[in-house]
Amino acid sequence: MASFYPYLISSLPSLLFGMRPPFPYDILLDKCRNFIPVKDFDLLSNLPASDSVSIDNVRQPTVKGWIYFDTALRNELVKLRSVRRHVEAQKYLRSDIYTGPAIAHIALAAQRNPSIQEGEKFLDGERWKALDELSCGHYFDLDALIVYAYKLRILERWELVRLADKKELLEKALTIN
Repeated sequence: MASFYPYLISSLPSLLFGMRPPFPYDILLDKCRNFIPVKDFDLLSNLPASDSVSIDNVRQPTVKGWIYFDTALRNELVKLRSVRRHVEAQKYLRSDIYTGPAIAHIALAAQRNPSIQEGEKFLDGERWKALDELSCGHYFDLDALIVYAYKLRILERWELVRLADKKELLEKALTIN
């Protein structure tokens, strides 16, 4: 059944950061259901988010790389925010992951952005680049499909932001006691 990966992946539209998602994540799963092995489909349909799983519990290398990067980025953001709020960061860190200077720079650049939305967009742009790095050498296999799925999730997140009723959200924020 693995011979269907080239057909499946080549039939998917290209994804670019900032575009509207070509279809929802559920449609991607429907497209994959009959073309990939059951264990791969189970993994794809239950991709963990970095804030919901420990890196020690992940076995698939691409998923592990993604969780590692995103957890390191989130940890670096916690460190920056805790300094600003005069709170001890240690109790909020997900796991003991070395972040390195590159991830610290990404977090600092996002935090310095005067617009919260633009800061989030910058972070997701860096996440997109990390996914691109994880996909190097993977063209028509499960790893390429995993990266595609994570990218599709990023696009779906921004589509929710784009479609949100901004006036209603502002009114809610102003009326909270």
